[in-house]
Amino acid sequence: MMRRTIFILTVLIICNWFGSASGHEVRPGYLELREGTPGRYEMLWKRPARGEVLIELDPVFPEACTITGPGRLETAPGAILTRATIVCRDGLQGQSIRVDGLEATMTDVLIRVYHADGAMETHMLRPVSPAAMIGAAGSSGQRAVAYLRLGIEHILMGVDHLLFVLGLLLIVSSRLMLVKTITSFTVAHSITLAIATFGYASAPMLPLNAAIALSILFLGPEIIRAQRGESSLTIRHPWVVAFAFGLLHGFGFATGLTTMGLPRAEIPLALLLFNLGVEAGQLFFVLIIVLLARSFRILEISWPRWAEAVPAYTVGGLGAYWTIQRSLILLGGLTL
Repeated sequence: MMRRTIFILTVLIICNWFGSASGHEVRPGYLELREGTPGRYEMLWKRPARGEVLIELDPVFPEACTITGPGRLETAPGAILTRATIVCRDGLQGQSIRVDGLEATMTDVLIRVYHADGAMETHMLRPVSPAAMIGAAGSSGQRAVAYLRLGIEHILMGVDHLLFVLGLLLIVSSRLMLVKTITSFTVAHSITLAIATFGYASAPMLPLNAAIALSILFLGPEIIRAQRGESSLTIRHPWVVAFAFGLLHGFGFATGLTTMGLPRAEIPLALLLFNLGVEAGQLFFVLIIVLLARSFRILEISWPRWAEAVPAYTVGGLGAYWTIQRSLILLGGLTL
């Protein structure tokens, strides 16, 4: 049965959750350098947060570069912004910039350099390649692959988003309903992802995180009702709930792009590829569950009856934990 198959996926998510207790997706970092006069750059550094905890990352510039004047710190959703002026007596052309600490994370850092002559170059740093040579700009194809991979990582590292999809799969009762539900969730989060990325609307980070957790908690009792053979609007029409809560999750996905400070001309392509990456990661997750269900059915593997209840209580339990945790963080933020 699907529920017995999902037992294994639930265990995997629990294991991932213990290594990522806040249940947030990994947000990318962003380093922008604008050259006003030769060798003088205005720096914007967005150091990302994982959940409510800042990731320890620091940009490292060539030895010939110095920071002039005190840096200005600002807060932003999911990040701390540092603004400063950097003077490099030999310029940055042919020089290397690296981000210390990136090797120990699961996030990426986008570097964008605007040169005084009007040229612009972009580099995507990853844990396996935490440095970039300025002047050796990556091709548009490499940037496209980077946005696609960022979308895939964003959904697969977002334990709370995966847990919501898992909860939906525990409710659907047929293959047709599965297609309708996943399609509805996809359409909904694609709408708000686009709206947020283009800057037409936004959702405050702390209330949004609490609402996403509440959407997971909402599915817990519905899964129990479905297992008992009871009925409700959610059980009869899970695609409706998938669409409604998908709008919330779309704002959560948008943090993967909105924190990167993309130029407006580059947003359409980045949005398309990022969203395709999110969909690819989501379909991969669903496909694993479906294939495992079929394999266990063919092999006639049996599970103890208590195992069938584990996914439902895990979805509800983690949903409740995150709702309480994020609500307390929200209330603490409101009282500051």
